Amino acid sequence: MRNPLLLIIAIVVAIALFSAVYTVSETEQVIITQFGKPIGGVITTPGLHVKVPAIQNVHRFDKRWLEFDGDPNEIPTKDKKYIWVDTYARWRIADALRFYQAVQNERGGQSRLDDIVDGETRNAIASYDLIEIVRSSDREFQLTGELEGIMTAEAVASIETGREAITQRILELSSAITPEFGVELVDVRFKRINYTESVQQAVYQRMITERKRIAERSRSEGQGRAAEIRGQKERDVLAATSVGYRTAEELKGKADAKATDIYAKAYGRDPSFYQFFKSMETLKASLDEDATLILSTDSDLLRYMKGPRP
Repeated sequence: MRNPLLLIIAIVVAIALFSAVYTVSETEQVIITQFGKPIGGVITTPGLHVKVPAIQNVHRFDKRWLEFDGDPNEIPTKDKKYIWVDTYARWRIADALRFYQAVQNERGGQSRLDDIVDGETRNAIASYDLIEIVRSSDREFQLTGELEGIMTAEAVASIETGREAITQRILELSSAITPEFGVELVDVRFKRINYTESVQQAVYQRMITERKRIAERSRSEGQGRAAEIRGQKERDVLAATSVGYRTAEELKGKADAKATDIYAKAYGRDPSFYQFFKSMETLKASLDEDATLILSTDSDLLRYMKGPRP
């Protein structure tokens, strides 16, 4: 009977000793609670530690920087533009005891951060125009001929605050609240800013309209240039044709003059033969197989047709 009892006692003692010992890693900080209430301070020293088994509980918290990734929220800007704003932040548990008393665990901390960062983000977005939220500086746009038709006065308007200053303001206001529950907030950023669906469709339609206007302008300029080229071509063709016509007329004139000169010389050498030749040309040009010719008895053509002239 004694041996089983000693074995049971040894097992109980071993379990008690095992549950009384816990370790703390380099990345952890620990809070010990007794009956639900924290006792002692925050344990941050890595290594082996001892607690009262069954009565005291170990609560572990990360010492590293943690990530907060908020949900996208639909927020109106000062100039009544509805946009989706998605934020993220970096934070850590600076006071584990206060953190445990305020939010219990990291999930509770994320929830409180969501409330704080989301609230300050809404206030900041509603206090500025959209151009202030999407731009960080007054850097001048490099406009090309194509983009010049799309950029509006709103897009190139000067800014007074800018995105970086707005996020810094959100960080300052949020980090002033987070120490109340043991959290240090080190950074807040806009992960994404986008129009709502209805505004997106209007923006896309505007972009399409602008592109069509630019395309129409390019087509008009191309058509004007094409008309100019065609006009120049017609002028060049007309000029070339005029030169060719003038040259041809000069050649024809010279040929006619030369022919006239030859005819004159031939006529001067033998007037009778020239008269006979011209009469035959006239007869050939004016008669065909079905023609009927009526001549007087004293006609030169009739005389030539009868026989040689005496």
